[in-house]
Amino acid sequence: MAREQILLVVLVGLPLIFVAANRLRMDLAGLIIAALLGALQFFGLGMLGPAGTPQAATQALSGFAQPVIITLISLFILTRGLDKSGVTRWIAARVIALGGNSEPKLIAAFAGATALLSLFMNNLAAGALVLPSAMEAARRTKIRPSKLLIPVAYGSLLGGSATYFTTASIIMSGLLPIARPPQAALNVLAFTPTGGLIALVGIVYLAIFGSRLLPERVPASEQLIMRPTGPQLEELYQLRDRLWEAKIQSGSPLVGKTLSESGIGERLGLAVAAIWHADHAVFSPHPSHSIHSGDILLLVGHPDRVEQLGNQGVTVGREPLGEPFKPSGSAGRDVTFIEVMLAPHSPLEKQTLKELDFRRKYGFTAVALWHQGASRRTNVADFPLEFGDSLLMIGPRSRLPDLEHNPDYIVLESDHADDAIHLRNALISAGIILAAIAASIAGFPVYLSVLIGAVLSILLGVENAQEAFRSVEWTAVFLIAGMYTVSLAMVQTGLARELGNLMTGLVAQMGPLGLAGGAYLLTALLTQLMGGQVTALVTGPIAISAAIAMGANPQAIAVATAIGCSASFLTPIAHPVNILMIAPANYSFKDFFRIGWPLTILSFAALLLGMVLFWRL
Repeated sequence: MAREQILLVVLVGLPLIFVAANRLRMDLAGLIIAALLGALQFFGLGMLGPAGTPQAATQALSGFAQPVIITLISLFILTRGLDKSGVTRWIAARVIALGGNSEPKLIAAFAGATALLSLFMNNLAAGALVLPSAMEAARRTKIRPSKLLIPVAYGSLLGGSATYFTTASIIMSGLLPIARPPQAALNVLAFTPTGGLIALVGIVYLAIFGSRLLPERVPASEQLIMRPTGPQLEELYQLRDRLWEAKIQSGSPLVGKTLSESGIGERLGLAVAAIWHADHAVFSPHPSHSIHSGDILLLVGHPDRVEQLGNQGVTVGREPLGEPFKPSGSAGRDVTFIEVMLAPHSPLEKQTLKELDFRRKYGFTAVALWHQGASRRTNVADFPLEFGDSLLMIGPRSRLPDLEHNPDYIVLESDHADDAIHLRNALISAGIILAAIAASIAGFPVYLSVLIGAVLSILLGVENAQEAFRSVEWTAVFLIAGMYTVSLAMVQTGLARELGNLMTGLVAQMGPLGLAGGAYLLTALLTQLMGGQVTALVTGPIAISAAIAMGANPQAIAVATAIGCSASFLTPIAHPVNILMIAPANYSFKDFFRIGWPLTILSFAALLLGMVLFWRL
């Protein structure tokens, strides 16, 4: 081996050993490797470019400019929109209805759902789309996320082996016409029979053995935080008889009056948390706000006082008053419950919410106060704040950042698991993703279609820029960017080609079926370190040339090679979709290998069977 190749093996091997021993974070390992390769290139070695070209050291940063990084960030943003609008909760509910609380059924259901999606979209996109639903299912069923997220990742890879619409498949099809002599390109259904067999075998394997082989990991601390839902907070603060919807009838004497003139607050002691007028909401309305016929007021107060409104042409009730109005007025209208406490050492202690002008500044109305083990629900704004008290408030989600940025308050938002689907945002989110998929199928670059979709999601108000930024799993981004440099180095130093030639020489004597199996194994092995896109470019020309020389079917060998690029089952760094699952489930390096090596062997056996049945090798 050449000097650069030996150095590359050492530089990659040592950090990965520490990662496998849980002594080093995977994202940090990727950045360390990239930095060291860049440094060696700068000092004259040929690691990322020709020797003696220090300017090629910039290639150490090239991973951050790759389309996969843009695709990944954009998908985080798009799936956040689906999650926020309630689509992922709907998907989770459907899968749970299919699998119940049965671990094997849920494993099979999520693996199958992701495999189905990956037939029509990028593997990473399919995994990112199903991930929030799997997390929601884990919360509802009390099953560890570590039992469901590897099946989501592997389901996307198994589905990807059966479709033309993956990068590796498209690369392999494109390599055939430029071979010598030129060969016919693959058609759209070329991968479906063999890849479909592999996907079926893989999903059955996960369903049968997943419960035993998948780890029982305690999720990361941020995943363990289970906030109560809005209805649960209503129950905790004993608001069942204090939160009302009041619809103003056309003949009501309140029509045309301001809130101050109506006496709803001063005379009856009721708090008006919000008013819905002409299909839009006004949160924490000013006393000068006028009341109109057909308005619906969200009120907080004692039942006896609310009943007095019945004499003034107002229909009061806790049941829905008609779509889109829901019980308690707390779901479906960009309104949320939050709990607010004073931060330690806050100077606001002993002040009241009225003195702080809280409603005007932040748009939230206090509906209850938890003080010394009891709930206080009357004149909450007049109580002096004390450390240890918690306030239940209601208001618009869009105003949350204003309050969260104030260091004097600790804000805990309610869980939205029981919220209704936000129909407008759900349709926009789903439409954007479907349009991005359609554009990709039509030939538009995937990274551009999802990037445009992410920008549209923000511009159309599905989520704001801050939410979009927080939705990105930066650990995955840094790891992928760092490991891309390893792929460049393997190609530049010639290490990848030497490994390819060695493996091809070993299996060529076994005939066409042996060549197909060898191409699959070589590609699957290199994919664990290089990623499927680069591996296809390295092994593809070698495998196709060997098939032509042997008189074997080059299309069949191309299919076997491309499917090998989806066999990223042995390590978490083998594919971005694996990396995506690490943080939410708190996986370690060895978790993927434990369940992945039998799946690799089964996939290999299914590939050979498919080559015989469908390609007559």
